[in-house]
Amino acid sequence: MTRVMIVDDHAIVRAGLRALLFEEAAFDLVGEAAGGYEALELVEKTKPDVLILDLSMPDLDGISVTRKIKPNFPDLKILILTLHEDEALLKEAIKAGAAGYILKRAAEAELISAIRTILRGDLYVDPSMVRGLLEESRQVQVKQSDQTESLTPRETEILRLIVEGYTNRQIGQELNISIRTVEGHRANISDKLGLHSRVELVRYARKSGLIV
Repeated sequence: MTRVMIVDDHAIVRAGLRALLFEEAAFDLVGEAAGGYEALELVEKTKPDVLILDLSMPDLDGISVTRKIKPNFPDLKILILTLHEDEALLKEAIKAGAAGYILKRAAEAELISAIRTILRGDLYVDPSMVRGLLEESRQVQVKQSDQTESLTPRETEILRLIVEGYTNRQIGQELNISIRTVEGHRANISDKLGLHSRVELVRYARKSGLIV
């Protein structure tokens, strides 16, 4: 049986979640908390498998609770429950260690589905927010593609050598061009891509598919 704990500063929300969980034989409600600090103490005592955690609470918000809990309970699945349809908060919650992010207006069946999804080890994102994330990802990919296409064949060739660790002198020797010419191409690459360190160029080259 999956041990579940709920945290929300509104009693009526906790009551609704409690009633929903009681209808599911696979879930055992092991604790309730009305605030972030109380949640930290109760997790230590009850050691749940799943924590349904309100994002906005007056004493300690859900993301802060997640950051404090995950180092000590890395296997705990945290599902953020919120009114905020905010992609920045979603990303921050996931970065903190949350396994899911669901809006409070979601249907009861959707909440159960979210719990089962994170128990499988998958990330759950409220369906109403998935489209926005996909569109953002598409725009980033298009931008990267446009930037890559702005490079000349020679600049692309030099970029590959840079990310492979070649020095300016080695690039010059490899391509039979002067160091000054290499420096000029590197400056053009940095200007076009808006990247200046080798680390940034390597990261960009991997994301754009120039290197594996």
